Amino acid sequence: MKALLQPESVAILGCSSDLNRISGRPLKYFLEKGYPGRLYPVNPNQEEIAGLRCYPDVRAIPGTVDLAVVAVPAERVIESMRQLVAKRVPAAVIFSSGFAEMGEEGAAAQRELVRIARAGGVRFCGPNAVGILNAFDAVTASFSEYLEGPVAAGPIGFVSQSGAFGTAIAVLARERRLGLGYYVNTGNEADIDVADAFGFIVEDPRIRVIAGYVEGVRDGRKLLAVAERAMALGKPMILTKVGRSDAGARAAASHTGALAGADAVLDGVLRQKGVIRADDEEQMIDFVEMFAHCRLPQGANLGIVSQSGGAGVLACDRAEALGLRVPLLDGKTQASLKQILPAYAAVANPVDLTGLSLAEPERIRRTMKQVLADPAVDIGLLWVRLMDKYADLMVDIIADISASSAKTFVVSWLAPPQAALTVLRERGICVARGAAQAVSALAALVRYARARGRWLADAPAREAAAAQPPGLRLPAECGAMSSVPAAAVLRSAGVALAPFELASDVEAAAAAARRLGYPVALKIESRDIAHKTEAGGVLLGVADETALRAGFEQIVSSARKRHGAARIDGVMVQKMLERGVEMVIGVQQDRAFGPVVMVGFGGVLVEVMKDVVFGAAPLTVSEADTMLSSLKAAQVLQGVRGRPPVDRAALCELLVNVSRLAAAAGPKLGELDLNPVMAGADGSVAVDWLMIPGKESA
Repeated sequence: MKALLQPESVAILGCSSDLNRISGRPLKYFLEKGYPGRLYPVNPNQEEIAGLRCYPDVRAIPGTVDLAVVAVPAERVIESMRQLVAKRVPAAVIFSSGFAEMGEEGAAAQRELVRIARAGGVRFCGPNAVGILNAFDAVTASFSEYLEGPVAAGPIGFVSQSGAFGTAIAVLARERRLGLGYYVNTGNEADIDVADAFGFIVEDPRIRVIAGYVEGVRDGRKLLAVAERAMALGKPMILTKVGRSDAGARAAASHTGALAGADAVLDGVLRQKGVIRADDEEQMIDFVEMFAHCRLPQGANLGIVSQSGGAGVLACDRAEALGLRVPLLDGKTQASLKQILPAYAAVANPVDLTGLSLAEPERIRRTMKQVLADPAVDIGLLWVRLMDKYADLMVDIIADISASSAKTFVVSWLAPPQAALTVLRERGICVARGAAQAVSALAALVRYARARGRWLADAPAREAAAAQPPGLRLPAECGAMSSVPAAAVLRSAGVALAPFELASDVEAAAAAARRLGYPVALKIESRDIAHKTEAGGVLLGVADETALRAGFEQIVSSARKRHGAARIDGVMVQKMLERGVEMVIGVQQDRAFGPVVMVGFGGVLVEVMKDVVFGAAPLTVSEADTMLSSLKAAQVLQGVRGRPPVDRAALCELLVNVSRLAAAAGPKLGELDLNPVMAGADGSVAVDWLMIPGKESA
């Protein structure tokens, strides 16, 4: 990665003498931006390009080459890679398209390219890549139009799987005076992927924020490791991940051959690691600007000062919708504001500057400073408009407010004079596009601050969670495991189960019910019937032996009628529990992230309600608790309609134990479904369970 992003020598294969062509642009940019290293154009039809000696092939270059830019037709790429291997070039950027993004024939060529590169020790970015930029060291191995303008190095590392969209985002960042220290387009990711690029960039001390546009994730665990490293370094990671819808996922897959993956899983694991997700390119830049320039807030209390009552109300609505608070200002603060503003001004929060501030802008300075000094305020938001006549004074006022307080401060300036906006951004002061955009970015800032606080406090628990128990041995069965051996595995992992016995006939069932105590539930036991309720194989609230005998025959008959070929091992007789909040806890093997744990509100409507969240296994107690808080109906756990609150600690412990089981089993555990889990004031107990071994079991 160092040879790729910080090379001391670069060869450009297929370099054109026309520096405006795609194959000529990299050399043009290297020369224009002042690259200090050695440059070697490679073209058998030229003796010299732009005053530099041109070589017939890479093997003719004297000395070593750190990075090769491959700008040749697709049919010549594999031979070029063989030459790089022979020359012992450690890294390459491949512009050429016509590989996995073009169908099976292209995919086969890409596999051959990877085979040659790996055997020869060459790491490469692409194919089908726009290239890379390291603005700190003037490394411009790219044909991106972004390089046509100034590329001032800044504290932001940006990685994109889309070249065209990535270039547009880079230009948008430049318009906001945000310097990209790195811009990497990974193309098809046949070798180097977004996680590899992030992993190198995040270690650069000149980078404070990393951001990315992602269409698909192949190695999710590698990406999460980078996210954890970014969290350890205190460098926020912001991602725009497309493919939320089925149509979007198909489009992403066809674009670069990337697997979009289940969006709900990705959303959960990113949140678990403190990654901030932006909805689109504009919001990504909003977030990047705020994270690059603003202090992390100590809380979520927002103090709003506005030249418009309407803008203040809009900001309040947006803040409360996103989990921020707009507290009443302290009585002393309100009294001070009444000395600054007209008697009719609103001073409780939000504070209305009134039209007087248009003629006397110094009132803005005094008002905002008073609000920031209030002990109930963690964040200050100033909304102003126009002010062309006082542009220079407004720059002074805003810069003074920012410098005079240790709290987070953001200004939203509607239709500002362009010169004033440029000066503020060059001074590192965040100027948001509007009130709603400012509040959305502040909410992201608060989420990150909270996530990092939890992450730092959770370090000992994370270390303990990583100490996995010995690998579990699961039977090599096709389909679901029988309930009894599955129960043994769950109990060994510390999962509480409702008491039950397996009965092979009605007499054994009656005896079991007497031991367990009525009422009981009857459930058909068959590894061939995954969903027992739909098969008529469940009978609840069996109150006595007469009902049990009739019920036993009923569910066996129903199961045989609907699943004639199913192997029926008997009937499970289970103690009925007092009703609690029905939850679902599950495990699945995600193709990108490995074993992930799901929790949500369960029962028969789980697939309709879809109020579930995911996390990567194993979990800490804090992570489990955060997952519960992320549920849409999380308030239910605190008790509703006279019901007592759920024992949250016990529910978290159950979730953690399941996650450790998932981490220990790895791919040996294909799927686990605990539904329902009865969560009550005195603990959480799994009532029904379905365990399916993975392909690597036994």
